[in-house]
Amino acid sequence: MESDEQSTIERRLADLEHEVARLSALAALPAAPADGAESEATDAAPEAAGSDDPLWFVNELGRRAPGAVMMAGAVETQAGPIRWQYGLHAEGLLANDWSDLARPLEALGHPARIELVRQVMRGAHTTAELLQLEHLASSGQLYHHLRQLVSAGWLVSPRRGHYEVPAARVVPLLVLTMIASS
Repeated sequence: MESDEQSTIERRLADLEHEVARLSALAALPAAPADGAESEATDAAPEAAGSDDPLWFVNELGRRAPGAVMMAGAVETQAGPIRWQYGLHAEGLLANDWSDLARPLEALGHPARIELVRQVMRGAHTTAELLQLEHLASSGQLYHHLRQLVSAGWLVSPRRGHYEVPAARVVPLLVLTMIASS
C-alpha cells in the first residue's frame, strides 16, 4: 500500500513538473515584431524563432504550447514600456460560458466610449481634456461613459478626475482594434 501511495505522489509530481515546464515555455515566448508585419497562412514546417518565417510566433506557439490561443505585445506608452502576453487553451475557451463576456465588450461598443479609451491611451487623462472631445455633448454624458468603462475594467481612476488604461488592458485593447479592423 505504501508503494502505491509513493508511486501516486511521484506521478503527480512528474505531472506538476511537466505543467510548470510547459507554462515556463509559454511565458518565455518572444515578443511580436515591432514592424507590424502581417501574418500569412501557410503549411510550412515550424522554424526557429528569429528566422525570416512570417509565422514565427504561431509556429513557436504550436511547438511550445499546442492548442493554445495567445495574444501578446511589446508597446511603448506614455507611462513606459508594456510587455504583455496571455494565453489559454482553445479547449477551455470553447467550454466556458461566453455570456459573461458581453458586459466588457458592450462597454466598448459605443462610439463615444471607444473614442474615450483611445484618447486616454493617447494621453488625455483628465475630465477637462476628455470634455474637449466632439462625441460628447455634456459633462453628464462624459461621466456616464466613464462609469461604464471603469465598471468594465477598461479604465481606472487613480485619483478624482484622472483616468488611465490599466497596463494589463493596453495590449488586449490593441488586439481588439486589430480584430475589428481586419
